[in-house]
Amino acid sequence: MAEATGTEPVVREVLIAASPETVFPFFTEPDKMTRWLCSEATVDPRPGGICHQTHPGSETHTDGPYYMRGEYVEVTPPTRVVFTWGFTNESLNQPPGKSTVEVTLEPENGGTRLRLVHTGLPETAAEDAGTGWKQLLEQLAVVVAAGDTG
Repeated sequence: MAEATGTEPVVREVLIAASPETVFPFFTEPDKMTRWLCSEATVDPRPGGICHQTHPGSETHTDGPYYMRGEYVEVTPPTRVVFTWGFTNESLNQPPGKSTVEVTLEPENGGTRLRLVHTGLPETAAEDAGTGWKQLLEQLAVVVAAGDTG
């Protein structure tokens, strides 16, 4: 797993109007990941399997695309997925394998409470990651609620 850097973890939660069984593949299937998280994904969702993503960039990060290179640590359908996170782009100061994303899915009120915890981020990346994950999880909730499940 990733090394701790001393920064506080980024923690984000969202309630999604779908079951954990519906939400889970959005972290393990490329065609679903590209609907909310990244522009391209190559994955092998098993412990030790790759989790590679291409991100196009944003208003604040205009020198993309960015290449996330991670590895699945735990894959427990439909309740939990853990993967390492980092980018080959040196400008982001988030090298592959240095941080970890943990996602838990719990049934709640006919939907799913998704909790994401991102640990091991450098201080310089924590604020951007917090903002980014908030926006991405809101987008995920919209995509899933719209029935855009592939």
